[in-house]
Amino acid sequence: MSEMIAATVEDSAVDFELCPKFEKTFSILGKKWNGLIIDVLLEDGPQRFKNLARRIPKCSDRVLVVRLKELEANGIVSRVTHRDSALIEYRLTTKGKDLRQVMDTVHAWSDKWFSPAQCN
Repeated sequence: MSEMIAATVEDSAVDFELCPKFEKTFSILGKKWNGLIIDVLLEDGPQRFKNLARRIPKCSDRVLVVRLKELEANGIVSRVTHRDSALIEYRLTTKGKDLRQVMDTVHAWSDKWFSPAQCN
């Protein structure tokens, strides 16, 4: 009986493969700061760089620039330059806004499983 279970475990381990779409999603969302950037844009709407930097103070400006470019390249954030001024804003695309339910679920999960003391 144990040989049969071991064979089943071996077979399932060999056949297991993560969905490439799932891997791609977590390669984006799992990068440090990306979730917070998305969350700020979901909660506060379009933001100038300095406002994003102020809302995520532990993220260096250099890293924030890199993350915004990556999110833009993946179609989650758009960089909007206003014609009549030097104002540049970052906003979520439709694809980015579709992450609201995911972020709400993450918030609910973290509220359930982490106390404030564990977050320092």
